[in-house]
Amino acid sequence: MTAALAPDAVLDAADWQARRRDHEERVDAWLAPHLARRRTGAKHPVEDFLFTYYSHRPAQLRRWHPGAGVVLRDADPAAFGPDYTAVAAGLTLDTGRVRARRAESVAWIRTLLASTAGRPAHLGCFGMHEWAMVYRQTQEQVRHNAWPLRLSPAATAAVVEERGVRCSHFDAFRFFTAPARPLNVLRPSRESQHALEQPGCLHANMDLYKWSYKLSPLVPSELVADAFALAREIRELDMRASPYDLAELGRPPVRVETPEGRAEYATAQRGFAERAAGLRARLLAELDRAAPADGA
Repeated sequence: MTAALAPDAVLDAADWQARRRDHEERVDAWLAPHLARRRTGAKHPVEDFLFTYYSHRPAQLRRWHPGAGVVLRDADPAAFGPDYTAVAAGLTLDTGRVRARRAESVAWIRTLLASTAGRPAHLGCFGMHEWAMVYRQTQEQVRHNAWPLRLSPAATAAVVEERGVRCSHFDAFRFFTAPARPLNVLRPSRESQHALEQPGCLHANMDLYKWSYKLSPLVPSELVADAFALAREIRELDMRASPYDLAELGRPPVRVETPEGRAEYATAQRGFAERAAGLRARLLAELDRAAPADGA
């Protein structure tokens, strides 16, 4: 994680090159195993998820941007692209150009981040969204069918029906099986996302990675990487608490079908919510840094 910089901070070549190198080395540790699996056709339901579910390509994650309001001394404009402009002290991001091109999406993301941050965290879902994605399906039908379910399809369905489903996240809800959708107490949609998203949701907090890379290069790449790192940990809990048996991968189950497992899940969920709140605040602060003087 990089410290926040003052607006129009000027970085000497040695400083920004060190930041870029640190970012690339950090990201390479995540990319190397994924790219090795991709070359052989192997798949990992935890480690590969962020590269297959989200649209940000490995090369894009690796590429370093300093963020808005930072001037790089002795930087080659061709290495940073057309969104950068020369100023007296060096090279800097043309935030006005980027914001003009992405005005609608930036405003949408900012509203989502701020509205989510303003709500209390709800921690009572116990990961039932993953169970709803396999509800009333056979082993052959489930999404990750290379990995066995911990319980029989009938027992899995019984857990869903006993616990109920309280999912507020549209991009989880849309993967529910058809029989599971009526069991959810909410009907999340893209149109209701600003109204329903809440900061205890694992998927909402995982999506901070998506919002950070969609805001790039307005936000520093270290922040994108921090969001990726959190999303990796969240995905691990998500799948350990799911109906899948991933013990072979060194992921022992969080048995949310039991009181002990639900307590373990809620404790981890609370910790993720607290860490995500910090990332959400940093994203909002970076958007404020990138905003023009009139606040538009």
